Amino acid sequence: MRGYKIFAGSSSIEFAKEVCKSLDVPLSKAEVKRFSDGEISVQISESVRGRDVFIIQSTGAPSNDNLMELLIMTDALRRSSASSITAVVPYFGYARQDRKAAPRVPITARLVADMYETAGINRVVTIDLHAGQIQGFFGIPVDNLYGSIIFQEYIQSKNFKNPVIASPDIGGVARARYFAEKLGLEMVIVDKRREKANEAEVMNIIGDVTGKNVIMIDDMVDTAGTMVKGAAALKAKGAASVMACATHGVLSGKAYENLKNDALDELVISNSLVTVPMKKIKVLSVAPLFAEVIRRVYHNESVNSLFS
Repeated sequence: MRGYKIFAGSSSIEFAKEVCKSLDVPLSKAEVKRFSDGEISVQISESVRGRDVFIIQSTGAPSNDNLMELLIMTDALRRSSASSITAVVPYFGYARQDRKAAPRVPITARLVADMYETAGINRVVTIDLHAGQIQGFFGIPVDNLYGSIIFQEYIQSKNFKNPVIASPDIGGVARARYFAEKLGLEMVIVDKRREKANEAEVMNIIGDVTGKNVIMIDDMVDTAGTMVKGAAALKAKGAASVMACATHGVLSGKAYENLKNDALDELVISNSLVTVPMKKIKVLSVAPLFAEVIRRVYHNESVNSLFS
């Protein structure tokens, strides 16, 4: 075997160290600098000729800097004669604009996919894309891992008396249903709609939550406003408790202020992004999962069997 090397971008150094520890391999060295005008400069500090290379880099905030750093590092590795380059992207930025939802708007998920391929990336490994169809924007293999695998054991450890899975909106029903089937639980839906322009959202609960321990499932939590409103609506309908599980803790804007609301009892996220500590937030690591996927990709073993 040619052997493989793992590099890390600035946004995921600690994450990459945890992955390398799981694989018992050293984190390879690359020097990332910035010119005085903000341009990014990368120099690979060791030979990668003929090696399979994995770059670990989340493209969350600052999204533009982290995305460009990933692309520039890819170009440096490609010009250094790496045999293959796999982008391991725990959080795939610009995924929320995945279709033309209004006239004259971009499809940034497709644009970013094109940029990955043009830079020289041969494969992408990520987790819980905002929309699964984004995989179709790529002409290279994409492994979109399921974040539910890390939440399952934690939820079972809570020993809830009357658990039920909830989708925070209609768009997340497929994700919530998959999770409900894995745990053998029933599912409810928070149907939110805006009756008139500039008026607050109206939350309708589809299903019975009276006396239930509700577990909301989503791919990400950004400002947490809608999630907290959903939790309040569930509590108003008689839910005993509300816990939310979201793979990506974007937590921007007024997120931490919103999370102080007592309607949501606990928020469980992964470490795909750096998170400010808060008593209500539980962070679970997906680094061991990515480590196993990297091992399987390198040895040409099935990735899907991890989730079957």
